Formats: sequence, C-alpha cells, structure tokens
Amino acid sequence: MLMPKRVKWRKQHRVDPCGVATRGNEIFYGEYALVALTPGWITDRQIEAARVALTRYVKRGGKVWIRIFPDTPITKKPAETRMGSGKGNPEYWVAVVKPGRVLFEMAGVPEDMAREAMRLAGHKLSVKTKFQIREDVGQSSNREVVTADESAGDTGDE
Repeated sequence: MLMPKRVKWRKQHRVDPCGVATRGNEIFYGEYALVALTPGWITDRQIEAARVALTRYVKRGGKVWIRIFPDTPITKKPAETRMGSGKGNPEYWVAVVKPGRVLFEMAGVPEDMAREAMRLAGHKLSVKTKFQIREDVGQSSNREVVTADESAGDTGDE
C-alpha cells in the first residue's frame, strides 16, 4: 500500500476538500486521464485497486501514471472505547481530492482501450470521475503550424 516513508507528525487535522483543484488539474505526462468530479478522500487501497484494474485491462501495453499520493493519516479510536482520552491512532492513509484533480494518466494505448480501462478504474474509487483526453496531442502548443506549400512562396522580406 502507498504511504509516506516518514512523517513529521503522526496525527493531522482532517482536511475539508472544498473548492476546486488549482494544482494537479492538467494532463502532464500521458495522453488520457481520469479526472475527479466530486470532492472526497481516496484511500491507499482504492488507489491500488484502481491501478490493478488499469494495468490488467491494458495488459502489457501502455504506461500508467498515478498522480495522487495518500499523505494524510486518518485516525480511529478502538471499538467499544468511551469518548475522550485523546485522539485515536492512525488507521489508514488518504489522498484529499478536489474536483478537477487528475488522478491517473495513461499513454501508449488506443483511445477506446484507455476509455474502458479508466471506466473500470473509476468504479474502484469513492469519487465521481470522468475520462479526459489531452488537448494538445499531436500538435505543438502555442505555435503556428506552417505547411510546406505556404513556406515555399515566402521569401522572408516584404
């Protein structure tokens, strides 16, 4: 399971995942992505289950990037314990996810295969998700594309 190697403090305050994601909301590595639509916590087990679903469906093809990491501990008091006597011990780790956050990315597979793999992975998660395609696939961003026909007649001086 995913979890931090070491942390400065064992117990943290719970994070309220209100608002939208301002970081991690663009497709950075792959061609296709699974994006969160609702806020919530995604546990280390859910991330692993989704990763297994993705890699099993595409078999040996493609590459998968996990864009979230469970770095927030969730504590729990033992069963049948009276209220009080401090905060419970860390039980599991979660990644706090806001709407718009890219959860997984994938490249090197056809779109229909990536779409189905992401659908299967989305069912393993506790937030609503959508499939998204990178907008600048196959074209250079912020540059004008000049074809050979247009550049042949242009001498460069006016």
